Amino acid sequence: MGIQLREMGITSFQIVEKDDSVGGTWRDNTYPGVACDVPAQYYCYPFAPNTTVKNTFATGSQLWDYFQDIATRFEIDGHIRFGVEVTDAEWVAGRWKLTTTDGEILHADIVIGAVGRLRVPHYPVIEGLDDFGGPVVHSARWDKNLSLEGKRVGVIGNGSSAVQIISATVDSVGHLDVYQRTAQWVYPWKNKEIDPEELERARTSDSEAIRAYDRARDTFRALFEGIAAGADAEKRNAACVDALNSVKDPVLRAKLTPDYPVGCKRLVVSGTFYDAIQRPNVSVVTERIARVEREGIRMADGALRPLDIIVLATGFHADSYLRPMRVTGEDGMTLDDIWSDVFLNYNSIALPFMPNFFMVNGPFSPGGSISIIEIIETHVNYVARLIDRVVRDHVEIAPKIERSEKFVHDARERAKKTIWYTGGCSSWYLDANGVPLVNPLTSTQLEELMRDVVFSDFNVRPAQVEVAT
Repeated sequence: MGIQLREMGITSFQIVEKDDSVGGTWRDNTYPGVACDVPAQYYCYPFAPNTTVKNTFATGSQLWDYFQDIATRFEIDGHIRFGVEVTDAEWVAGRWKLTTTDGEILHADIVIGAVGRLRVPHYPVIEGLDDFGGPVVHSARWDKNLSLEGKRVGVIGNGSSAVQIISATVDSVGHLDVYQRTAQWVYPWKNKEIDPEELERARTSDSEAIRAYDRARDTFRALFEGIAAGADAEKRNAACVDALNSVKDPVLRAKLTPDYPVGCKRLVVSGTFYDAIQRPNVSVVTERIARVEREGIRMADGALRPLDIIVLATGFHADSYLRPMRVTGEDGMTLDDIWSDVFLNYNSIALPFMPNFFMVNGPFSPGGSISIIEIIETHVNYVARLIDRVVRDHVEIAPKIERSEKFVHDARERAKKTIWYTGGCSSWYLDANGVPLVNPLTSTQLEELMRDVVFSDFNVRPAQVEVAT
């Protein structure tokens, strides 16, 4: 967003970042084996292709380096205030009044919530967890000084983070318990080396870099886009089944076999998981956890499984969005008021009652079949056109309630026709009541939705104060 603002000639802006560096997910997640499961040549800004990663998938540290380089290369660093968190945003007399954790007051004509979605760790409620005698660490809050060497480690969870941790640590731990509530479908995509000649061409030619981006994007789309739209995905599904069938022990294979169709949850991508899970020092535990004790985990059948370390690979509160920040707009309407029943918003980027307040990757954004970078780019370009109107015409702008309601209704109805909703599984694509939170748009559909700004869908009125640029 900052890069786009500078290109628009707007330099009077600040980016408020609660941590000490840019990078978001790739700054926060430092667990063993952390990597992106979208090809590196696609998981990047198309205007700044990633030509340094030598394998299909980038590690977390490589992506952190990439985003830090972007901030420096495009001169965004000077606009960022690190270590500052906004707790409250209030619309007062035509401007936004922002309050930080240390009580500082900031004022802004326009606010953009670009806080990320998978950022608030989910900690499971397990009796006695605080009584455990060893370290308990969440995958998203990893202790870099923690050694798993030779230890009895229990991993609670079996999603993408858990699978990466299991694969990365199986050779060094003494024993690994994997506490699995629901089996996952795993797509066996190998992390192959990219052709060095192709990389060199991409480094030295912008057109070659774009071609590499397009190839990676098209490969990913062919495999995953349309997974929620009922597209013919026999090849992908067969690959998942074949990978599962590589598990030789029928008892273990039965434990790892999902009871829902491929695509009901976001696919886990790993070319090493099934090899790792079959090692003799790994146990897959599917019995219910009763409680945690000082020495380990007590199962519902009374058995105690001794452990030295517990790893919580239990994901995130995917429905936090802007919260816990408190936002108060026109007529005293708060974010909690607007979202009390449903995540009411317009095109995932704006909120009724919240003039000149925009979002990136808000509620009902597309799911895991599109690179988050592509979604962000699309939203940023759309928000930029709204900002241009605000600045150029000196107006305040917020979406109409009825148009916001229609957007949410259409997104939910579209999602109800997908395997996410009909497949019989629970996932972060659905809320606690099983209602879809994600819009099953393909890249083409997203582009179509966001191609034109329909200003008749907004309440537009003269600004009370002049907007600084």
